[in-house]
Amino acid sequence: MSTAGLLLAAGAGSRMGMPKALVHDGEQSWLARAVQVLRDGGCDDVTVVLGAAADEAMPLLDGLGVDVAVATDWAEGMSASLHAGLAALPAGADAAVVLLVDLPDVTAEVVRRVVAAGVGPDDLARASYDGRPGHPVLLGRAHWAGVQGSATGDRGARDYLGSAGARLVECGDLATGQDVDAR
Repeated sequence: MSTAGLLLAAGAGSRMGMPKALVHDGEQSWLARAVQVLRDGGCDDVTVVLGAAADEAMPLLDGLGVDVAVATDWAEGMSASLHAGLAALPAGADAAVVLLVDLPDVTAEVVRRVVAAGVGPDDLARASYDGRPGHPVLLGRAHWAGVQGSATGDRGARDYLGSAGARLVECGDLATGQDVDAR
C-alpha cells in the first residue's frame, strides 16, 4: 500500500499576520518541519499545497523532494487547498495523510499512529486529542471524490468525515494538535 502525505499550506494566515507557509521557528521553516513529519510518519511521497505567497514559499521547499500544487483559489478556504491537493496526488497512492502546516507540535509519531489505523483505499481515520477530532486525517482513495464533493469554504472535509464515520485515533498523549495563530 502506498501512502502519500498532503501538506496544506495555502492560507494567508490573517490571524498570524503572515502566510503560515513562510513561518520559521528559528531552527527551520514550518514547511520543512511538516514535510519531515509526514515522511518520518510513513508517507512515501509528499505533496505541498501553496496559495498565498506561493512564490515566496517555493524556495523554502528547495531540496525537499516534494511535489507542489498551487491553489489559485486559496482565498476560498481550506476546501480549495484540499481540492488542489487531492487532484495532484500520485496516481498510485492508496491513501493520503492530510496535515496542516500550522500544527508544530504534531510529530511523526502522531502520523505513524494514524497511518497504523489503516492505509487502504477504503480507510478513513483522523487523529483526536483528548477526544477532540483534529489532524492529521487519513483519507483512503475511495473517499477522495466524496471529500471533494462535500468540501466547501473553510470547512474542508469535516462534514464528510463525520457522516462517513471516520475512526478517531487518540493521540492526546503525543501532542495537543492545536493550530498556532500567533507568533
